[in-house]
Amino acid sequence: MTNMLTTPAFGQLDSRVDAMTNGAPLDRISLRDHLVEVEIGAFQSERGTTQRLSFNVVVEVLPSDGAETDDVDRILSYDTITNAIAHELAAERLNLLETLAERVAHRMLSEPQAARVFVRIEKLDRGPGALGVEIVRSATEQGQVQNPTTGAIAPLVVSLSREAAAATHLVSWLDQLQTLNAPVLIVVSTQPPTLQVNHAPVQKRIDLLEMEQAAWVLAAQDDRCVVMGSRTELHHAIQTGMFAVWAPSKIVLDAVEKPVFDIRDTAHLTEWFAQEFGARGVLRIGDGASHPIDVETLDLGIFRT
Repeated sequence: MTNMLTTPAFGQLDSRVDAMTNGAPLDRISLRDHLVEVEIGAFQSERGTTQRLSFNVVVEVLPSDGAETDDVDRILSYDTITNAIAHELAAERLNLLETLAERVAHRMLSEPQAARVFVRIEKLDRGPGALGVEIVRSATEQGQVQNPTTGAIAPLVVSLSREAAAATHLVSWLDQLQTLNAPVLIVVSTQPPTLQVNHAPVQKRIDLLEMEQAAWVLAAQDDRCVVMGSRTELHHAIQTGMFAVWAPSKIVLDAVEKPVFDIRDTAHLTEWFAQEFGARGVLRIGDGASHPIDVETLDLGIFRT
């Protein structure tokens, strides 16, 4: 006899939906066997190569009159599911299917009509069978989870030269920036690099690690400066108005659209970072910067001292 408890878990995703429905069933829209080839995975062997992922998603939707009125604007479109998957895959390179499933589910539940979502993601090329995860999330849980991939507040990105980060005016500059009542993301330059090797991929890692060392040195000078390396941490800093010092390795190495310039070009790296986080502008504090700094033109977008 078929085990009624294991059938929902190992059968089609719809069978799990049916098994978990309480009370009157809701209408559902679904996406089955959606294949995407992408770079993902925590192992070094999974970096620099793509593998196939299979997505199965079922969304329970609240009642609407879309079917009666034949109005496409009043229903939850199937494209919403494929767009949610594409958006999360494009946001950054991920290590875990669990993270990807959470983000797809969260994005789907941000739609007003979505009541509950079932997400199954499987790797098809990592073994003799499909290896995957399956999660269930509901709209009632949505308020308890902060979206790690969005943030409407525009932060200010501050680029500090190595000399400026060690200047006697540093604390006063931070005091002045704090009066703006806006989140500040700080990038510390290490130009010129102190260690060089004749191996481009290794040099890239060394350059990123030097920037992270400089970030920690800055954090040691003022408790307001907190070193952060993940998008989730940085978006939380933006939402809460914190000072964050960027440790760039994770975001640069995991970026889907990787920077095409030399990582040691701090100006281009800072602008790329600012664009990634929708910054209102970049304030550059370099050698010989004045005190106080000129912040009268902050709303111009890109400005310098």
